[in-house]
Amino acid sequence: MKKRSFITLGLALSLSLSACSSVQTEREAIGDNPAPTGDTPQAQSGVTIELLGSSTGESDINIIRDQLTKNGFNVKLNLQPDYGSFKAQQDAGNFDIALSSWTTVTGNPDYAVRSLFKTGGDYSILADPEIDKLIDEASTQTPEQYGETYKKLEQRLVTDKAYIVPLYNSLKSQAFNKEVVDEKSIRLSKSRSLPWEELDFVDKSKRASTPLVLQQAASTLTSLDPIKGNDGSINMLNTNMYVRLVNLTDDDVITSKGSLSLNHSIAEGNSEYYFLLRDNINFAKVENKAAVDSGERVGAEDVVFSLLRAKDKNSVPDHRTYTLHEHIKNAEIVTDLKALEAVKQAGGSGTVKEALEQGLNAKISALVADKTQANNKEGKYQVVKLTTTEPFPQVLNYLAHQSGGIVSKKQVEKINTYDVATFDKNKDIPYGDQNTVTEGDKYNNTLFASGPYILAYKNDYEAVFYKNPGYMKGTEHEPRISQITVRFIKDADSSLAALRSGEIHVYYSVPETKYEIVEGDSKLKLQTLPSNAVAYLLFNTKNREVAKSEDLRKAVLYSINQDEILQFYKNHKLKAFSTVSPLVKTGNELKADPAKVQEFLNKYRESVKK
Repeated sequence: MKKRSFITLGLALSLSLSACSSVQTEREAIGDNPAPTGDTPQAQSGVTIELLGSSTGESDINIIRDQLTKNGFNVKLNLQPDYGSFKAQQDAGNFDIALSSWTTVTGNPDYAVRSLFKTGGDYSILADPEIDKLIDEASTQTPEQYGETYKKLEQRLVTDKAYIVPLYNSLKSQAFNKEVVDEKSIRLSKSRSLPWEELDFVDKSKRASTPLVLQQAASTLTSLDPIKGNDGSINMLNTNMYVRLVNLTDDDVITSKGSLSLNHSIAEGNSEYYFLLRDNINFAKVENKAAVDSGERVGAEDVVFSLLRAKDKNSVPDHRTYTLHEHIKNAEIVTDLKALEAVKQAGGSGTVKEALEQGLNAKISALVADKTQANNKEGKYQVVKLTTTEPFPQVLNYLAHQSGGIVSKKQVEKINTYDVATFDKNKDIPYGDQNTVTEGDKYNNTLFASGPYILAYKNDYEAVFYKNPGYMKGTEHEPRISQITVRFIKDADSSLAALRSGEIHVYYSVPETKYEIVEGDSKLKLQTLPSNAVAYLLFNTKNREVAKSEDLRKAVLYSINQDEILQFYKNHKLKAFSTVSPLVKTGNELKADPAKVQEFLNKYRESVKK
């Protein structure tokens, strides 16, 4: 998932993101404050703060506004109707603080900070050498070591420099119609998005004739090229359209199960990673708005192509995920069987070959470069070796991210004939452009999907996906349901009404304020667990007083009372200190302190006078 306005917490999420929760638009619990009179902090201060958010985050906006007002700020609201408008305002710098969120959909703490806060990161507006140093240091450490490093990083980010203001950690949730959806088939994972191939009906006879209907808020899709988007509009969609080398279990453990790899192994030294590929996945394509088997196998050349373009910032215009894969040094096809026998496993006694052969029906007798020559039953396999720039086990988590999806080398090179340096969005049409799958004059679906489903077409109302007929046929991973439809519904109330009426069957990311309604409906089932989603305020770093004054930022920081926010959400939120909070328990905690607010405001006013 992905950095975005709070509107996307209900997607990723995805923000994917991808990812995790949305909020009410009604003003509840906090109430309206009368205009300040007399000798109030606000009357003394005269400091104006512009707060940017979207309408979906209106409840959070109201809470923050009231807390800032009580602590002496004049709050100017910049409330936008949707994420696109919010992003335009943010890019234009029309804010002092922006309501933001991030969902760590890879289950590792490096993802929670690298894109957001490292100098030059995909979504970073910071440039702090000390933060860069701590991010890089933690990335090379084991979980037993990196706790203290992330604690220092958080303190630099929040306490020392006040670059962000943490708000809360969300629960992840989904509700479904248990009269329609088989409860055993629907998973709720801490990080990864909802796996579609396992979804099934209670009535199995409906698999081929009835679409299963899901929902998401965003109808405008960033890109269906997996490396060009990392937000709630495409996280779930691309996760299910493109297979990856590895997956995450529901509790964030790396696994080969259900991935392109039959097995994977880390070599001694933690810089070389080997993947043994399965031979039973073909790319799907769309003809006459129906999914067909392209006849092209997903193979090692596609993996190498996908990984190398993922790490290359200049492989596509507007590459939004390259920093996630910057630790990839090289990817190559292994054809020398003796090379696998000569390399020892990391932390183990056997060789990489022995690790890759675990559980295989046919041991490895030959390695082939040509994907059409692979035949797992005969012991002929393809192996891809990935080398990192330094020891970096967290690279596997990034490979499990939707941006690690495997695309067709042949198809992408056929479509992307433009010059990246002179790309013109008005005339050049890149692979994955949503206009090519949107019904109308520009419809020309050129997608090749390596995952269990492929997007056939979309409009402003819904997107229609069909089962990939060449995806692991005859195995437990073959998709059960022939058609999955994603309905675009912008707000929580409408989504819940659609679920209760039977218009949709699954509501991904139910707001905490709607839990009781779901639990009170006998035909619905609610699933929840703590997520990796964190909401926070991001300060502007250019051309605003908050960019120049650490004291002013700290005055805002200590105005925020997380206890009041949790109370509003009936304790269905959790405290957070940074985007790392759900993954590493650092012990850091933000405590509201009106005395510190006034102290820092006074310092700020004094600095302005000088």
